[in-house]
Amino acid sequence: MTEEPVEPAGWITVPDLAERLEVPVTRVHQMLRDHHLLAVRRDGVLRIPAELVAGKGVLKHLPGVLTVLFDAGYNDEEAMRWLYTKDDSLPGGTPAAALDGAAATEVKRRAQALGF
Repeated sequence: MTEEPVEPAGWITVPDLAERLEVPVTRVHQMLRDHHLLAVRRDGVLRIPAELVAGKGVLKHLPGVLTVLFDAGYNDEEAMRWLYTKDDSLPGGTPAAALDGAAATEVKRRAQALGF
């Protein structure tokens, strides 16, 4: 992968996500603590890339990929950078975009390779 990160197409705040998922804000914070979801501070506000959320939940493979990244020593910012680094060999051009399709297992495999 090249080292050219891109910004997510959109952001969602914790309260907005809680409303969308129809759960308390504390549940979204628990999802963040459990690494089932990823957020970073932008302009002082905790924000979640909107494309990591599908309908009433997070992308199916996201928690597994995040677990692998955090086990490899990544922090939130580094995980975000990895997920949004351009990679033309993946559908959608980034690991984050590829998580929402058939290439999700390839993204997970690449994340696992980081730990070795």
